[in-house]
Amino acid sequence: MSKIKIAGAGLAGCEATLQLAKFGFSVELYEMRPQKMTEAHRTGLFAELICSNSLKSSLVTTSSGLLKAELKLLDCELLKIANECAVPAGNALAVDRIKFADAVTQKVESNPNITIIHKEVTELDNSDWILASGPLTSSALSESLQTMVGDEHLYFYDAIAPIVCADSIDMDIVYRMTRYEKGDADYVNCPFSREEYYHFVEALVAAEKHEAREFEKPEYTNTSEEPFKFYENCTPIEELARRGKDTLRFGVLKPVGLVNPKTNSRPFAVLQLRTEDAMMSAYNLVGCQTMMKYGEQKNVFRLIPGLKNVEFIRYGSIHRNTYLNTPQICNQDFSLKNAQNIRLAGQITGVEGYVESIFSGLLTAQIMAGKINTLPPETIAGQLQRYLTTPKDNFVPMNANFGLLPEISMNQKNKKLKKEKLSQRSIEAMETIKT
Repeated sequence: MSKIKIAGAGLAGCEATLQLAKFGFSVELYEMRPQKMTEAHRTGLFAELICSNSLKSSLVTTSSGLLKAELKLLDCELLKIANECAVPAGNALAVDRIKFADAVTQKVESNPNITIIHKEVTELDNSDWILASGPLTSSALSESLQTMVGDEHLYFYDAIAPIVCADSIDMDIVYRMTRYEKGDADYVNCPFSREEYYHFVEALVAAEKHEAREFEKPEYTNTSEEPFKFYENCTPIEELARRGKDTLRFGVLKPVGLVNPKTNSRPFAVLQLRTEDAMMSAYNLVGCQTMMKYGEQKNVFRLIPGLKNVEFIRYGSIHRNTYLNTPQICNQDFSLKNAQNIRLAGQITGVEGYVESIFSGLLTAQIMAGKINTLPPETIAGQLQRYLTTPKDNFVPMNANFGLLPEISMNQKNKKLKKEKLSQRSIEAMETIKT
């Protein structure tokens, strides 16, 4: 039985591990936690989710929902566990973080084909490896990778949102509703008046911001003065506020589809809170990823209607995410061109998002096991594969989106119908190669 070593027990590493074990490989899974923690993780459990408990929409007419449908056809292991650990979130697949991580850890630990080694990997030997060390790859391993791939090592900064205690929310002010009342009312909505909103924006702009610590500074540039670079979907809320006083109410705080039943009117702006666990004891401030200092977060976020006396379970924070220029340094099977015994998987390849990371782990493992080669171009998964393996001048992290898919011929401009047809075509194409 062939032996594979995998570095990193995050989403991609665990998916790759379970896939290879299922196909009869002997897997050594290396994870440095809890002996050595990252700056963002809180436990030593495998597949710990960090900045959100949501795996996004389950509707196949959304890009994330379609990707999950495609992964189901490829017999994805982690999505099975996610569905077992789901918490109410309308049409989204959200999970109880601890329950999910614990279930993944138990499944990995109980598999006789898997050996777990709690040790930091600082360099990769001549064995067959899958590098799934994630966006928080340790400094020692990053330095080793830099030696291997040279100047193709890139980076960006990522921010995570605060979590607050449910019983400290003023339920007389907030209201439960999912946008346009689609699905169950699983979101708590904080309604802003015009005056409250602009006061909040002013406070965000004026708040004292986090300064990069040594571990967060760009190790792969010639100057420590280079500004933070954010992946757009994780831009801190205060940075969005700085771009314009109305940016938030036309973006993450948009009130459309959220008429307040207590006043029978639409608020000037709305902040949504999403449940963090099955007991609904904690809520995530949707869209409030931040790099404000902790004391400032406490003052500023308590300006949100309904959160005046809120208790914080976790403050938001900023950390460095690293990824590689995969199209330039890898072959089509995600092996490094100058070290073909090493393959990449997960966010370090340049995919962005939880489901996308799971997909990357599955893809690398199934290619390695000889189960698949090239995924159909009509699928989100297939187009992500092509994005990661096609060299380009400006390679940036990519998540699932319908814009990746080939156009479909239609006689009418009906966006909903178009997405339905694209989804149907994708699923039919993936069914022809399902494992």
